[in-house]
Amino acid sequence: MDSPLTSRGSRVPICGLAIARRDILAITAFSLVTGLPHLALASPQGQLTWGVHISLSPTWFDPAETPGIITPFMELYALHDAMLKPMPGNMAQLCLAESYAASEDALTYDFVLRDGTRFHNGEPVTAEDVAFSFQRYSGTSHELLKSRVAAVEVADPRHLSFRLSKPWPDFLTFYSSATGAGWIVPKKYLERVGDDGFKKAPVGAGPYKFVSFTPGVELVMEAFEDYWRKTPAVKRLVLRVIPDEATRLAALKRGEVDIAYSIRGELADELQKTPGLSLKSAVPGSQWLYFADQWDPRSPWHDERVRWAANLAMDRQGINQAITLGLSHLTNSIIPET
Repeated sequence: MDSPLTSRGSRVPICGLAIARRDILAITAFSLVTGLPHLALASPQGQLTWGVHISLSPTWFDPAETPGIITPFMELYALHDAMLKPMPGNMAQLCLAESYAASEDALTYDFVLRDGTRFHNGEPVTAEDVAFSFQRYSGTSHELLKSRVAAVEVADPRHLSFRLSKPWPDFLTFYSSATGAGWIVPKKYLERVGDDGFKKAPVGAGPYKFVSFTPGVELVMEAFEDYWRKTPAVKRLVLRVIPDEATRLAALKRGEVDIAYSIRGELADELQKTPGLSLKSAVPGSQWLYFADQWDPRSPWHDERVRWAANLAMDRQGINQAITLGLSHLTNSIIPET
């Protein structure tokens, strides 16, 4: 099931099946991470606490180790910034990169860095940092990406080029969104503290800087007032680990957290009846069943008629109503319509 339901006629582009939040803080929370317009404040104020549904991992503080799942990006968007990254309405929005140009033979991509961007420790973001970040990248699809890039050439602090071994139309897709290779870390700092030291005290170029991390408890960040795009509206951002769904709802009702992901079924119904809280569906969040045994001739799932029977027997609307209160959008494909 995909769930592109809307709130007051507008889509809410946060991944998952259901999300509960206080309306005002929710708008602020989304804008502080993505850079959507919000009311300007003289300086960051207040605290927003997010009840996250998983246990946070320190490996997610380092873009070089980005896995092939979307979850770590809730931290990357706060702590770090990329040359290009997905933003509302644009899957490859220019960020630390001011511009880029591809050669006519499609073998070279020239990038110009935005002037005046800085890391949290005050050091400028340079082309050396960009090349270093690419070279140390070891996350998802790193072998494919590096096999297609013959060299990264730094011309000066604001100019560098990626030279491909052969034309590859998907280079920008992999560099901007399908991997973490385009997310930039400070070379000098990382070489000084090492990989393990970086995970203990990450330094990025994003809207929020690292304050503390207590494994299994919470990640605390504070607004980086020199962030190039704009100063965040909220001063302190806390990601509190609450894996249990009922506990997340209880924390919402007690006012211990302002926003929480994935409140479903009877809990979602209870949330909707709670004054001051609202339930929003999220985009995208596809769900499907895969029968791995269908490839085994000895399995009944190998028979296409059995799979068709199971398909017809599924009460999709009933599942939709039970899990997401009918807010999900039923599709005929595992590929989200978005």
